[in-house]
Amino acid sequence: MTPLTLPHGYSRIKVVKSFQELVTTSFQDGINALCWQRSLPGDFGEVVEKLGAGEGVITLDDTLLRSLPVSTAGSAAIDILIEDQRLLLEHNLDPILNCIHGYPRDEDPGPVPTDVFSFHADSAPVEADTWLCTYHGPVSEGLRNDEAQKRVDIPEIRAELLKRFGGDDDAAFREYLNDHCYDLHYAAVPLAQPFSFGLGNLWRIAVDYPGSPVPPCIHRAPAPPLGQPPRLLLIS
Repeated sequence: MTPLTLPHGYSRIKVVKSFQELVTTSFQDGINALCWQRSLPGDFGEVVEKLGAGEGVITLDDTLLRSLPVSTAGSAAIDILIEDQRLLLEHNLDPILNCIHGYPRDEDPGPVPTDVFSFHADSAPVEADTWLCTYHGPVSEGLRNDEAQKRVDIPEIRAELLKRFGGDDDAAFREYLNDHCYDLHYAAVPLAQPFSFGLGNLWRIAVDYPGSPVPPCIHRAPAPPLGQPPRLLLIS
């Protein structure tokens, strides 16, 4: 288990003690992230090693995992990977297990980068949550809401976006920002303290949807330094 290292006084995360509590706890009173801290047995590094070299994002299924020639510790890790997916499937979720060698980057990020390495909020047209767990490799980072500023609200960035938009219709401009997901990306304010999601912890985080009772949880994928191992990530 990787202990959470949160900024002093941060109150939007609630740590829970079971999957059942993770499922049944509501986002309310400002809480927009739930974390089931876990100490997982097994050798997830061995699983990644046996998967071998690759590029981009590789989706893993149970058949492939069970076919890997692993030790007892590797087999224990595979059992957890499959069991976590089963738990989420039983709650009508759609989990995907990925081995991530690298993410695509914005070819022309412009004034607002919109790849997963930028602090952002997930969004949905209806009530929804995001679930995720990093088992191996670099882990996700979160940013407290009061230490984040929407990039589209930064004057020089907004001015450049207006220039690119080429109009003065406020409603059309807001639609333009939404269509390009610019309004979902954030910059950390000076002296902000991003926090780690940790290895092995299963998270459920709030997304931006109409009528949400809490602000979305701001987060980003880690930009892996050269030489880092692939990332083993469950997301739903």
